[in-house]
Amino acid sequence: MADMKPGERKNEFGQPIGPAIGGWSERARPARTPMEGRYCRLEPADVARHWADLFAAYMKAPDGRDWTYLFVERPDTPEAFRAYLEKAAASNDPLHYTIVELPSAKAVGTAALMRIEPVHGVIEVGSITYSPALKQTRAGTEAMYLMMRRAFDELGYRRYEWKCDSFNAPSHAAAKRYGFQYEGLFRQAVVYKGRNRDTTWFSITDGEWPRVRAAFEGWLDPLNFDAGGKQKRSLTGIRDSLA
Repeated sequence: MADMKPGERKNEFGQPIGPAIGGWSERARPARTPMEGRYCRLEPADVARHWADLFAAYMKAPDGRDWTYLFVERPDTPEAFRAYLEKAAASNDPLHYTIVELPSAKAVGTAALMRIEPVHGVIEVGSITYSPALKQTRAGTEAMYLMMRRAFDELGYRRYEWKCDSFNAPSHAAAKRYGFQYEGLFRQAVVYKGRNRDTTWFSITDGEWPRVRAAFEGWLDPLNFDAGGKQKRSLTGIRDSLA
């Protein structure tokens, strides 16, 4: 973390410069190792272990609208999906993880750490692909917490990014719920699927992480849910109470 506020330092020419960062060194890249939680486990994407469960989970959706803002359309045959997952599993950046719901041990979604910049301590979460079985569940929220915890607590990154199509309203809402701060709109940033994408940027910094982490841990506590599984306090409400 920086030791001075922006604008307080000046160089020998009297120009304002950014705060010094003591003891900074290049961070490690995220490992292909599992992340274990109370409600889910994240495993490095593996075709043999995951493709059948994932394909079945994604096919529970009546159509491909969940893939509209991804860089590919939903692979609707076993052969096409297996080829898609083979490519994802072989990639180092993005580094794809499969989200396995507990206690069923079924693979129900994927997400990736990507645009990994160890020199600067910057990393992005993306390619978030939740099946109907994972949406609006404790496991779905915990998966995002586990990936943030790897980036900040295990690896010591300074900045964690979330980017999405400016038209992707559910992604905007999810970013805000998870504690990301809106940063701006990058116009005409991407061409995909034969169309333009203006990209909305969000981030969490290491200075914001302790409060974000505490909110996740409070929300994920089993005591935060009644006998019917309904939350007692929202994630946003818990985070606001920690301000």
